[in-house]
Amino acid sequence: MANKVLEVNNVKKVYGSECPDCLQSTGPEHASNICPSCGSIVALGGVSFDLHANECLGIVGESGSGKSTLVKSLYFDQSVTSGKAWFTDQQGERIDLFAQHAAQQRWLRNNRLGMVYQNPHIGLNFDFTVGGNIAERLLMGGSRNYAKIRSSVQSYLEKVEIPLARMDDMPADFSGGMQQRVQIAKALVTKPSLLFLDEVTTGLDLSVQARILDLILQLRYDLDVAMIVVTHDLGVVRLLADRTIVMKNGQVVEGGLTDQVLHDPQHKYTQRLISSEL
Repeated sequence: MANKVLEVNNVKKVYGSECPDCLQSTGPEHASNICPSCGSIVALGGVSFDLHANECLGIVGESGSGKSTLVKSLYFDQSVTSGKAWFTDQQGERIDLFAQHAAQQRWLRNNRLGMVYQNPHIGLNFDFTVGGNIAERLLMGGSRNYAKIRSSVQSYLEKVEIPLARMDDMPADFSGGMQQRVQIAKALVTKPSLLFLDEVTTGLDLSVQARILDLILQLRYDLDVAMIVVTHDLGVVRLLADRTIVMKNGQVVEGGLTDQVLHDPQHKYTQRLISSEL
């Protein structure tokens, strides 16, 4: 197996005061992530997994399962209550993600990690042009040579199949699918080791979804980037993910090779999830 890019160990996120009953009284077996004793919400109840180089991991589950909270925590959009996450970059440096101070987190976000959000208004600056959005990430990553920045912007627009003639257009003038393409180009332009994709096809027409997924699949192989795909759509993980974990009420209930999980689910929740899509 290839080297590990990410090692996540017992990550917890609790909204509220947290009491001794929080973890014992929540989770799939209790069909709730709300602590009956103190009312805290256990968004993540001790999540662990590994991700290897050039691998795509799918995280599936219903709304409120904790899957988006997990990736947003790993991308520093929010803090965790406890747990560890070790990231290994292209140079082989092993980094304790949750021990980084704010400036180190910004550097990692701009140079080693990438995120494509469900809502392009979060991932893009709608006051900048399309090209300006991609250039902004390069500038934040430390690039200062104008000619090289412009060349990189053009290169990544071509990779996501956006005409260069539209480089100076505003994101608001683009369709939802095209906005997602810009987000993908912006996330990848600094050549991160790890890309997070959070419900990137939700709300798009089926034909647009298919083109976005084909693009992600192609870029994954072209750029050798590890990916974590968060979705409630089993068709997305079926196409993209090598391995899949299933989350419910803040905990992982099942995991394994994607084909194995989808064709021979062991947990009752996974079985219901799959049968609901048949």
